Order: sequence, then structure tokens, then C-alpha cells
Amino acid sequence: MAATPPVPDGPPAIELRDVSRRFGELVAVDRLSLTVRAGEVFALLGPNGSGKTTTIRMLCGLLAPSAGGGTVLGYDLATQGEAIKERIGYMSQRFALYEDLSVRENLEFYAGLYAVPRQRRAQRIAALIALAGLSGRAGQLAGTLSGGWKQRLALGCAIVHEPPLLFLDEPTAGVDPISRRRFWTMIYGLARQGVTVFLTTHYLDEAEHATRVAMLYAGRLVALDTPAALRARGLHGTLYEVDCDRPMDALTVLQRLPGVQEAVLYGMVLHVILDPGAAADSLQSPLAAAGIGLRSVRPVPPTLEDVFISLLARTTGPDARPGDSLQD
Repeated sequence: MAATPPVPDGPPAIELRDVSRRFGELVAVDRLSLTVRAGEVFALLGPNGSGKTTTIRMLCGLLAPSAGGGTVLGYDLATQGEAIKERIGYMSQRFALYEDLSVRENLEFYAGLYAVPRQRRAQRIAALIALAGLSGRAGQLAGTLSGGWKQRLALGCAIVHEPPLLFLDEPTAGVDPISRRRFWTMIYGLARQGVTVFLTTHYLDEAEHATRVAMLYAGRLVALDTPAALRARGLHGTLYEVDCDRPMDALTVLQRLPGVQEAVLYGMVLHVILDPGAAADSLQSPLAAAGIGLRSVRPVPPTLEDVFISLLARTTGPDARPGDSLQD
């Protein structure tokens, strides 16, 4: 992927001020305030039930806030939802492509739906087919495309009317790494053209490439900053990578040790956050007593996933394991 773009200093595309949304007794979003600048690639992260979908529904003009206020592209969230919907693009994990229509026919359909001027449609559709790398597949039925190709077509349909603001709801879930990389190249190209991109994702490595990241838990904002700033100040302790046999058994042992703030599986190794001043040597004896072979313990720089898990652990208390719900 390309390097993370800087945070632009343009006017706000999105402004939320103490926005809340209730469903009966349930508070899905709780006094959320944030500003997204025009041209940003802004990522919204949170475990299931954190309020991400409700937030996007409000921003897309589909749901009015219960309290607070805000604007999207200068239009009021509570009273101008229709104007917002006409001026944004939206792509979900299960974008509604028509599988019995061809690539070109899908783009023509959405161009008509978004009222793209007829004299502009042919040029616009040709440009999107080229952008998505679908030049040799314009006549192919959408239902016969692979997941990565469908994703590119879905993005083309979402931006056929050239919206200044694009919402992506977990757009690369289930897509192979090469297709994800190609998709992100397209997203950066849109951002360079001034399009604001607001996305949710469960792939925290993708969030590393956003200009800024907002982290939600239980409807509340727990962190908002650039990925680099979050990594720099997000941990209160030292992160170690623990390579051992029987990692699942080792996880149970380490989570119970004094001085261990958090221990989670990270691929085939463990990531363990120790309290300030706690020594890595303190992990060896408990693992050996459990008959677990230890290959190495080494300090590593935190990823956004480590920061997120640490923040949520501090928010929810020592008995919670919020990292289990970060990936669907």
C-alpha cells in the first residue's frame, strides 16, 4: 500500500457535536463528537455493537440523531437527510450489484439511479471501467466475477455520480490480499482528487493507512488521532512478543499473572503487555511450570490492534477480553 497520506487542512466534510442515538433504553451512540476534513481517509474502528453502523446510518441521512447535532457536506443531519443521500456514495460489504447484468449494465443502471446527465454517462462509465481494471470485462455478467472484481465494480457504482464524500462499510471483508491492495490504491487515488473517504473495517492493518482513526466502544469515542500518534501513546506498559509451543495454553497462564495487563493471540505468537517496570523474565517460570516450551520473548513496537485492545481493556476492566470481538 502507499504511504499514509497527511491529514488535510481543508474545510470539514463531517461535523458531529455530542450526537447520541437511542433505541428505547439502548444507547447505541453516546455523545459522539468528531470532525472529518475534506480529502481525509478516515477510519472508524470498534468491536461488534460499538455503534459503528448506527453512526454511518446517521451520517448517510438514514437515521436522525436522538440528541446533539451535526452536518455532512454542510447539510443538517436531523433535517436534511435527503440532500445528504443525494451527494454521497455508499458501499457496503454486501453491495447490491445485479448479478444478471453485465459490468457495463450495472454502471449504466446506477448512473441512471443517481441522475448522471446522459451526455456525461458514456464518458464516466468508460473512465470507471478503466479505473477498476475491468476494460476486458465490460460485457461480462457481474455474477461471474471473482470477489475482488465484484468489489471494484461495486466501488465504481458507488462513485459513478462523482460524490465528494464516500462511505465504505467493511468494504474488503472476505477479499484476498492482492485485491485489497488494489482496492486501497483506488481509494488513495480518490483521496488525491479531493474525495473524502469514511470507512469502517475489521482489518486493523488497513486502518494503519488512514489519515486518522477513531475508536469506539459501547457507543463512546475512546481515542481519535493519527495511527502514528495512537501507536506512540496508546500503551501504558511494554509490549512483548512471546513465541512458545502450545500458545492457547500459554495464553491462559499469562492472562492470570500479576503484572500482565493484556495477553492475546497474534497469529502463531502471543502479544503480552506488561506493567511499567515489570520484567520479561517473569514470564519464563510460570510457562515452564505449566510444561510450555518458551522459544523467545522480545519487545516489539505496538500495532493499532495492540493499542485498541489495550484501550478497551482499560475501558472495560481487567476481566474483559475485547480483542476477541475485533474480528468477525
